[in-house]
Amino acid sequence: MRADVHQVADGTYLVHGSNTNWVILTEGDAATLVDTGYPGDREQVLASLAQVGSSPEAVVAVLITHAHNDHLGSAEYLSAAYGTPVHLREAEVPHARRDFLHQVAVGTVLRNGWRPGVLPWAVHALRSGGTAHVPVTAPQAFPAAGALDLPGRPVPVHTPGHTDGHCAYHLPAGGALISGDALVSGHPTARVEGPQLLPDMFHRERARALASLDVLAGLEGELLLPGHGPVHRGALRDAAHRARERAL
Repeated sequence: MRADVHQVADGTYLVHGSNTNWVILTEGDAATLVDTGYPGDREQVLASLAQVGSSPEAVVAVLITHAHNDHLGSAEYLSAAYGTPVHLREAEVPHARRDFLHQVAVGTVLRNGWRPGVLPWAVHALRSGGTAHVPVTAPQAFPAAGALDLPGRPVPVHTPGHTDGHCAYHLPAGGALISGDALVSGHPTARVEGPQLLPDMFHRERARALASLDVLAGLEGELLLPGHGPVHRGALRDAAHRARERAL
């Protein structure tokens, strides 16, 4: 199985899974994997590593933007099979363990089923493991503040709202931002393309999600690698401002 891999910069790859993206950062023989798609995306995750000349054994860490199933899907598999550490922001660690689950409820999805795209997305999510129980046994908080000593040198940026511990990853050297679900460029349930917030039903606290756009607007860079949708090129500041305008 081939994955939909796009090299967007030296050593930086955006991969489109089934409705969700992940990012591979390579440096020599080592790699950082940011997010892991749905549980049903596992073969694509493994294929994407092979396509960039890497392997699961070469992944020195898995970084998770937030612990929803469509981003956490293969984190425990990689940890159990290859001993790969899984890192998140401290507030998101118990979410990854499934001490609790802050994810859109089935009832909420059904109440929004009249909206364009919602029911097809929901069917796909169910088939891909969107409601599966996929806890990470031993998730870890970041070992220190600032840039992580990993391929790509990602800098965690707390962007709460979608979940309490949602975290984007800034790549200052490459002028890029891995934004997870704090800022996307498309989604099967969205009616517009380009920088935007996800529909309201997906956010734990919409007001905080809006405030996190201001945090992202303060980052330098010209390359947005979202959790959903295609790569977006242009000033991160402008992308965040556009998303805020659309959300008001």
